[in-house]
Amino acid sequence: MPSFDPRALIIDPVLSHSTYLAGSSGFDALSVIAVDSSDDAFVTDLTNSGDFPTWKPRQGKPRSAKASLGGVVTAEQKLSDLEAGPVRKYSLLTATLIIAICSSALFAQSVPAKQPKLILLVVIDQFRYDYLLRFRDQYTGGLSRLLNEGAVFDNAHLEHYPTVTAIGHATALTGATPALSGIVGNDWYDRESHKRILSISDETVKVLGGNGDGASPHRLLVSTLGDEIKMAHLGNAHVVGVSLKDRSAILPAGRMADAAYWYDAATGNFVSSTYYFADLPEWVKQFDARRPSDDFAGYEWLTGMAPSQSKHLPATPGRDLYSAVFGSPAGNELLEAFVEQAIAAESLGRHDATDVLTVSFSSNDVVGHSFGPDAPEVRDISIRTDRLLARLFDYLDRLLGLQNVLVMLTADHGVSPLPEKLAEWKMPGGRMTGGDLFNPMRAALEAKFGKGEWILDTAGTSPYLNLDLIRAKGFEEAEVRRIAAKAVATEPHVWRVYTRDQLLLGQVPHDPISDRVIRSFNAKRSGDLEILLEPYWIRSARGTTHGTPYSYDSHIPLIFMGPRIRPGHYFQNVALNDAAPTLATILGVETPSGSVGRVLYEILRDQ
Repeated sequence: MPSFDPRALIIDPVLSHSTYLAGSSGFDALSVIAVDSSDDAFVTDLTNSGDFPTWKPRQGKPRSAKASLGGVVTAEQKLSDLEAGPVRKYSLLTATLIIAICSSALFAQSVPAKQPKLILLVVIDQFRYDYLLRFRDQYTGGLSRLLNEGAVFDNAHLEHYPTVTAIGHATALTGATPALSGIVGNDWYDRESHKRILSISDETVKVLGGNGDGASPHRLLVSTLGDEIKMAHLGNAHVVGVSLKDRSAILPAGRMADAAYWYDAATGNFVSSTYYFADLPEWVKQFDARRPSDDFAGYEWLTGMAPSQSKHLPATPGRDLYSAVFGSPAGNELLEAFVEQAIAAESLGRHDATDVLTVSFSSNDVVGHSFGPDAPEVRDISIRTDRLLARLFDYLDRLLGLQNVLVMLTADHGVSPLPEKLAEWKMPGGRMTGGDLFNPMRAALEAKFGKGEWILDTAGTSPYLNLDLIRAKGFEEAEVRRIAAKAVATEPHVWRVYTRDQLLLGQVPHDPISDRVIRSFNAKRSGDLEILLEPYWIRSARGTTHGTPYSYDSHIPLIFMGPRIRPGHYFQNVALNDAAPTLATILGVETPSGSVGRVLYEILRDQ
């Protein structure tokens, strides 16, 4: 049979031996192939299909629709009575074949593809990409499954600065840079309120279930994937964020999320805020009432891998235990148990539209800060995280079928090796303090412009100058910034200094590092200077940290697994910003409003 356009096929739900013809026009829905009791096939009504014969009464004879698309067939006109070049006689077998082919094409291309029931975002806080390689021989659970069955990007990077928790989590499902999202750090100095604020602090709401200040996503200036799903399917999708850290639960879930839950290390409870509801859901109250944090009293870890360095949590319940839970693999175990309860209680994956669950494992970050990426503690918690992911995947498989879940795994940042370890390896690096940077700056400003509180606050290596003082003394802001930058640029191990004026005008060296800084500069929220240290130099008196634009902080895992995903390893450079538009494309919803990434089409299967 000649080929035809199958894009508009619609199966008739009533006639057992019929199907609609294809075409690009809305009125093709009326065009039917029907079979009568004599096994004759008919074309009825209208069709724009160019490969079926049609009848135009005003032309006075049968004709082929190939000559001119479209035509009219009188009701119950036999196909065998029509001319299309040589006379075609359609038997029941042939008509049935037509119907079968049409029906097959219908299911393959006209009916919308079955969407995932659930998008599961998994963020492992401070999980360097190379942890996938270093510990691969020990992974037998969820990470192993993702590496074997997922689309693995081996060169995914964060294209922003600083590489910190709040920005990484905000980027994951917005695709936005800090310049657009407004999340320029874990905290920053707010010039309107004249105080330091957190990325999720909100004085208009209160914590439910524990202690702490109110928190919400109200400082996030763009939409997330979950927001876009909810706007497209009002009332038919559910979005929930869960983490031990408040910002890690709140930011990826977005402004329209149904709930975000995080851990209160003072009480051992999971908590939320009145931004989401007036009272904590009953299932959360019941979870907290069972005191699951207390079950980790005396918890041991690192016993098998490095017995001489084994760790023990406090033996009695209380604040010390709850804080220790946060900073050990026990925190991840507690989180996974809570996540299972959230999936069931919130009916995730059981709504009319695709639901979103964001889960961030925070304990890896605390362990990494304390011991560094080369310590056995990091290896231990990474392997335990692999096992926990297997547990979570098995639970979802039993509840929803894992084939109905689209999993995305990533990290919010990496981490630098310990300076002491770098020294052993004869590598550069070392420790600095904030005073090493900002004291010379203060001295230079006072020498040039006189006494005064020239620096109001700092966020990371970025100072916020006292603009009111500058204006009161009649100085030019740009000149004050230039003097401050010149003073700090001469300090040991300072690699580069950008002023606000240079970033606004694009007057910076044209390289990938500058690009990351420019993408992250928000004129209303960022500081007056951005100071970059040489690689491996950190501002930390002990342990290690992150925040630089260098690869040890920017190189992260990025893995997708599930419906529409083509497994394999992909070696091209990609950005975390690419995740949100890719997932939006799969789901057929609008790309999040601040997204600057591209669709990772190379991993997508055809519908």
